[in-house]
Amino acid sequence: MSDADRPPQPKSPDSDVSPWALAGLGVQFAVALVLFGFLGQWVDARLGSAPFALLFGVLAGAGGTFVLSYRRIIAPRTPRPPADQPQDDRQTRGPQP
Repeated sequence: MSDADRPPQPKSPDSDVSPWALAGLGVQFAVALVLFGFLGQWVDARLGSAPFALLFGVLAGAGGTFVLSYRRIIAPRTPRPPADQPQDDRQTRGPQP
């Protein structure tokens, strides 16, 4: 069966996250680790506090990027009310006496 013969598939909420967006999150994670690691190393060189700023920088970069990635992946999967249904039942009942 070719692609032209297949019926169109309805778009599910799980398909809101594209594979390219997930690849971008991996690159973002790696870049954050490297940048925060270099920043921590620079602070260690200035203050002579090796390796504490380096460890803090790597952990802060990893933790912050993990939280942002988690929020970006989970956000499209939250249920949304259908566009054709009113969100408040007062819109369907009319004015109240």
